[in-house]
Amino acid sequence: MPSYFCLTIRFLQPLSHGRGDDGEPEWPPSPLRLFQALVAASAARWNERRELRHAVSALRWVERQQAPEIVAATGKPSQVKYRLYVPDNIGDKVAGSWVRGSAADIAKKRTEKDVHSMHLDGEAVHYLYAVDDADQEFAKQRDTLFAAAQSITHLGWGIDMVAANATVISENDATKLSGERWRPVEGASGNGRRVPDEGTLQALMEKHKAFLSRLTPDGFKPVPPLTVFRVVGYRRAIDIVKRSFAAFSIRKVDDSGFFAFNAARQSRTVAGMMRYVARSAAKDAGWPEEKIGAFVLGHGEAKNDPSHKPVGPRRFAFLPLPSIESRGPGKPTVVGSIRRVLVTTFAGECETEVSWARRALSNQVLINEVTHKEIALLSLLPDSDKMVQHYAGRSSCWATVTPAVLPGYDDPDHLRRRAKNGKLSSEQQRRILDRLSDRVDGLLRKAIRQAGFSDELAQHAALDWRTTGFWPGTDLASRYGVPNYLSRFPKLHVRIEWRDAFGKPIEIFGPICIGGGRYSGLGLFAAIPG
Repeated sequence: MPSYFCLTIRFLQPLSHGRGDDGEPEWPPSPLRLFQALVAASAARWNERRELRHAVSALRWVERQQAPEIVAATGKPSQVKYRLYVPDNIGDKVAGSWVRGSAADIAKKRTEKDVHSMHLDGEAVHYLYAVDDADQEFAKQRDTLFAAAQSITHLGWGIDMVAANATVISENDATKLSGERWRPVEGASGNGRRVPDEGTLQALMEKHKAFLSRLTPDGFKPVPPLTVFRVVGYRRAIDIVKRSFAAFSIRKVDDSGFFAFNAARQSRTVAGMMRYVARSAAKDAGWPEEKIGAFVLGHGEAKNDPSHKPVGPRRFAFLPLPSIESRGPGKPTVVGSIRRVLVTTFAGECETEVSWARRALSNQVLINEVTHKEIALLSLLPDSDKMVQHYAGRSSCWATVTPAVLPGYDDPDHLRRRAKNGKLSSEQQRRILDRLSDRVDGLLRKAIRQAGFSDELAQHAALDWRTTGFWPGTDLASRYGVPNYLSRFPKLHVRIEWRDAFGKPIEIFGPICIGGGRYSGLGLFAAIPG
C-alpha cells in the first residue's frame, strides 16, 4: 500500500492573503509557495542566511517529486477589501532629498494596493507527496525534511502565520483527512498552481544572492523574478471542466429557414440522422472501421460478434436541442421544436475528434433514413450562440427538456400496487411512498455517476422529479420516444440543483445528459436562469 509524505500547514488565524498569477486570492496555496517557505525555514533552522548547505539534498528531493495532492479547508473570498499604501522603490530618493535639506513629498511616491483575503472554514492544508517504501533517497532525507517543516512560520504573506509539521501516513489515513481534495491534472487548464521543478532550488538561491547584492556602488540592481517552475492544473472532485462541442443549426436544404422537428416524437430521428452523416463523413475521412464503430456508433463488439458491447464515454453524443423561446414580453420562456443539434463527448481528451466534427459535419445534408431523401442542411454555429448556451453554459440549477430514463426499475417490489389496494393504513402508505421516493432518488444519483460526475456531486445534489416537465412546453415524460431496449424503464423529468458538501451552490458547465439513451439526447438538461 502506498504511503504519503504529508506536509501539514495550520493557519493561526482563519485568513490567507496569498495571490495567484492573475492577482486574485490564491487558495489553496500553491506547492511552489510551500516550497519557498520550506527553503526559508531551512535557512533559519540551520542559520544559513547567505547560502544553504545542510538541507540542499533534501530540498532537491522535493523539487523532483510529482505535483502533490492537496487537502485543504474551504476558502471563501472576503466580501470587504482594505487598502494599503506601499512605498515605491523610487521613494529612496525622497530620503536623499531630506538629507540634503530639500523638501520632498513621500505621499506621491507610493502605490495603492487593495487587499482581498480568503476566509477559511478551517485551519489546515495538507500536501501529500506519494513515496515508495523502497525510496532510499527519501529515507535518507526524511529527518531533515521533518526538521525543516517544523521550522515553517509563515506561508504566503508575512502576516499569514502558521504552525507546520511533517509525517508519513498511509493511503487509508490520507483518505480520512478533512477538507476539499485538490488533485493535480497535468496539462489541464484552469485552477493552475505553480509547482517546483528541477532547478527551482538553484534559481531561488541565485535570486537570494541577487537580493543581497542589489545595492552596488553603481546603483540599484533589480532582482529578477523566479522563472524556474511549472504550472499544473488542479481540480476538485466538484470541478467540472467545460466540454468542447460542435453546434449546428438545422436548415432547410435551400437554406431558406430552419427545419423543425417535434421534440417528443422526433428527437431520436434527429440523433439517428446525425449518427449516419457522421459515419459517412468519418468513412470518407479514412477513419478505421473500428474507430467508426466505437466513436461514432458506440459499438465495442468485434465485427462478427452479435452481442452488443458498449464502449464507455469515449464516443460522440448527438444531442438534438429543442429551442427555448420567448412567447412575448412578460411571458415565460417555453421549450419548442428542435432546430439545432450539438455534437460532443462525455469524456476528456477528445478535443481532436470534436474539432474534426466541427469541420467535417458543417454543410452536410441530413437524409431521411426511410425515404433516403435529403431533408435538411447542417450549418455551423458559434459556441457563443444564445440558444446553444442554454445547454452548454454554466449554472447551478438545471432541468430536463427531454426525460431521463432511470437505470433500473423504480418499483421492483410492486409497492404502488399494494399502496392502492385500499387495505393499508395512512401510515403504511406513507412508508411505502417514502421507500419509492428513496428508490428513485438512488437511481437518479446512480445515473449522475454513470454520466461521469463525481461521487461528491452525485451525493450532494438536490433532486426533484416528476412526470410533467419543469420547463413550460415540455410534454409528459411518457410521450417521448425511446429505443426498445429502454422502453421498460421509467422516464421522469428531473431538476438538479448542484451543491457542495456545505450546501453552497456550484455552477456546472453543460451539456448535461443523464440516464439511458443520453448519447442520443434523452435526459438532456437546460440551465434554469438564476
